[in-house]
Amino acid sequence: MSDEILEHRRLLVAGSGIAALSAAIYAARSNNEPLLIEGDEPGGQLTLTTDVENYPGFPDGISGPELINEMREQAGKFGTEFESGIVADVEKRPAGHFRVELTNGDVYTADAVIVASGASARTLGVPGEDDLMGYGLSTCATCDGAFFRDEDMLVVGGGDAAMEEANFLTKFADTVYIAHRREEFRAEDVWIDRVMDKVDDGDIEILKNTELTEIHGTAEEGITSVTLVEHPDGHPKEKLEDPATADAVDEYEFEVGAVFYAIGHTPNTEFLEGTGVELDDAGYLLTQGGRDGGQTATAVEGVFGAGDVVDHHYQQAVTAGGMGVMAALDADDYLSERERAGELYEPEVDAAAADD
Repeated sequence: MSDEILEHRRLLVAGSGIAALSAAIYAARSNNEPLLIEGDEPGGQLTLTTDVENYPGFPDGISGPELINEMREQAGKFGTEFESGIVADVEKRPAGHFRVELTNGDVYTADAVIVASGASARTLGVPGEDDLMGYGLSTCATCDGAFFRDEDMLVVGGGDAAMEEANFLTKFADTVYIAHRREEFRAEDVWIDRVMDKVDDGDIEILKNTELTEIHGTAEEGITSVTLVEHPDGHPKEKLEDPATADAVDEYEFEVGAVFYAIGHTPNTEFLEGTGVELDDAGYLLTQGGRDGGQTATAVEGVFGAGDVVDHHYQQAVTAGGMGVMAALDADDYLSERERAGELYEPEVDAAAADD
């Protein structure tokens, strides 16, 4: 553990997506001089989206990376500073401030911390995935479904998210196919019932005991087809790798124009372990909520949460932006109160006391 402090900041923001940048814009305009630690996915999930058509103020749409770059420039204009790095540890010190260490060993201190580190969509790691993410492959049906109107679409998953996304995509698709690796779905009965109604209507077809093994296409043409494997007992990928069961696996190419992963998200909260903040069973950061100020406050005074690291339900760019603004305003109230009480950390005084 390094004892050398590179810099003390009034406010540190962990994250680089819409929530983090919205928080940074408002915090900078409140003279809280934020330092934004950008993490290992600069720009967050939005950089995986080629076109964003549902963010207010852009009637012709805007690319995800362009929106992020514009917001980053706006945050910098008002005084936000940026640092590349991944937060590894956050510790509240006896004086009331926070010690923040990055994975490269750099250490900062801050009077308050906004956690806007997002949640990473789970992927399969199959061939074609990296090349076609954002070009027919998506992790957000609400964001991207309308781009593939009248196409056949494949949803991968078997839980509530998969059922919800498949149901939503029927607004645009010719046919929605759901590929699930088991016979039984994990979704709640209400969602299964809704999907089965769509099956009866001919809008959805279910491919049970089926897994995706490859995605075909190009960035220019989009997705043209996928390779699927099926076994009557489920988990066909495992059985394909086992010589004793491989012959019973049916492997085939299937034409679709878009693929949507709905296999969950992993909130980026590992670095909060041991801080005292509260997380739910899935690892999402719990905040105070309610109707008054302080809705983004966590169980640790001075730590605030915003965006997909908190929100496991909506997960939209505009809601993340709103939460980032709320966190910045809550942090400003917190910092102002501590300043009035003379409780903000003064590293020079601390250093002088250490020398004595």
